[in-house]
Amino acid sequence: MGAQAGDTLASKQINIVYGANFTKDESRFPGASIFSEDGRQVQFEHQGADLWCDVAIYYQKENRLRALGNVRLQQGDSIELTSGKINYDGQTKLAKAFENVLLETQQQTGQMTLRTDTLYFDRENQESYYNSSGTIVDSTNTLTSEIGRYFMELKKYQFLDSVHIDNPQYILDSEQLDYYTTSKNAYMYGPSTITGETYKIYCERGFYDTKVESGYGIKNTRIDYNNRIIEGDSVYFDKATEFASATNNIVVTDTVNNGIIRAHYAEVYKAKDSVFATKRAVSISLVEQDSLYMHGDTLMVTGKPEHRIVKAFRNAKFYKTDLSGKCDSIHSEERTGITQLIKNPVIWNGENQMTGDSIHLISNLKTEKLDSLKVLNNAFIVSLDSISKTGYNQAKGMDLFGKFVDNELKIIDLIKNTEVIYYMYNDDDELIGIDKTICSKIRITMANNDIEDLTFITNPDGDIFPDKDLPVDSRKLKGFIWRGDERILTKDDIFDEDDNTIELVVIRGIDNPIDIDAEEAERSQNEGDPVNEIPTNTTPASPPKRPKLKKVPLVSFKEATR
Repeated sequence: MGAQAGDTLASKQINIVYGANFTKDESRFPGASIFSEDGRQVQFEHQGADLWCDVAIYYQKENRLRALGNVRLQQGDSIELTSGKINYDGQTKLAKAFENVLLETQQQTGQMTLRTDTLYFDRENQESYYNSSGTIVDSTNTLTSEIGRYFMELKKYQFLDSVHIDNPQYILDSEQLDYYTTSKNAYMYGPSTITGETYKIYCERGFYDTKVESGYGIKNTRIDYNNRIIEGDSVYFDKATEFASATNNIVVTDTVNNGIIRAHYAEVYKAKDSVFATKRAVSISLVEQDSLYMHGDTLMVTGKPEHRIVKAFRNAKFYKTDLSGKCDSIHSEERTGITQLIKNPVIWNGENQMTGDSIHLISNLKTEKLDSLKVLNNAFIVSLDSISKTGYNQAKGMDLFGKFVDNELKIIDLIKNTEVIYYMYNDDDELIGIDKTICSKIRITMANNDIEDLTFITNPDGDIFPDKDLPVDSRKLKGFIWRGDERILTKDDIFDEDDNTIELVVIRGIDNPIDIDAEEAERSQNEGDPVNEIPTNTTPASPPKRPKLKKVPLVSFKEATR
């Protein structure tokens, strides 16, 4: 047992490889052996590491030393640490370097350097740590932070406080960040901003591949991308393909046309200037100080702002305060100002239901207000009689043309083979009779989204029938369909039950980083502050320039301790 203990102690001992100008100074350094250069630097070896310096204060019994002047600590072929001074403990294998500290590591991807004022190098755990600001340079990036730790076996840096990455293509700022020197991948754990030439990303937890400018955020993420802002629970971005996607609670804002898309999944293609959105997708735009909501199973927005096209596919619906509708798909084009409702369309203007084979809403390109309405082929307008609540006012024709004034439908013209059934009342709301007429054209004048007047144009043929004289089966025009139970009364009505029961995907998280502050506090409590062990009357050595044997400016013991 004794021999084994002795061997263990011997293996931990700091060994003198070359020591010249030996002396002692018990008054200042009790128990220490002092060595200084003689044209060749003092050299020590300890468990796979070599240390060179101009002056060494060596406590053999305590197995620790202080190295002063042009200090170089080398571990294998891949790690070299230079500084003005180093305190080294052979029992814990902990080195503390200060004054112009430079740590250089050789990696497959090239050389990496770390510069700081004070650096702890824990050889036992192969970690280095600073808390007084540091700068790291590798083949891709320049990184700075107030606090940092380097895990050498993992080739990983962990940064805290004012983290900054400077790259020719982008700038990254973060409160806390892990950086892997081999892959050049960064993991962000606090408010972080990445600013590139054509984009800006903000997130509070995320991943970023600094080589190819690709990554994702999973907390409070926002990307400013071309003329759009993308926000969501999880947002992915890739510069090379000019692509971004987002998942769960997404908002895509069109900063040019002041439009918004909300969904639970979306893709943005910068080169095509397009957005694809699904899962409770809705487009929100401003029309005459009123929000227009458009929904479909899938939404697509394509083209430059002045040529933008919005499409809603399958089960498409829209809503604004006094106008709503539904159909199979919607096609809206910025250049023409035309919004087309395609396949089985129906719209409601106030209490009026309008149907036809195809419906077009047309905006004024200059004022961007609703200008007119077209219902093409089999045009039909119906409203429930507001007094009897049993009959229906109806008008039909081949086509219908409507005119909006101040965003309100004022005039409706029905042309070709027109027919009308209309309930007529006196001022006391007493039914006068039911007007049933056919002619070539009918003009309906509207007020407050209700029929104010009917004008029959060109060969009208009809009569006003007393209520008792018009059979019930004659009170509906051919092709009559009432779709009042489908009417969209609020912006929430554009969503079906399936839309409201979507199960959101679970966003995969990023593991929490190691608590640097807690670990360092524990270390300081156990080890004390080695800075206080440095002689206070020593003068700093000249800044290291990666010293080479027999070529560095040497410092004598007398100069170093003066």
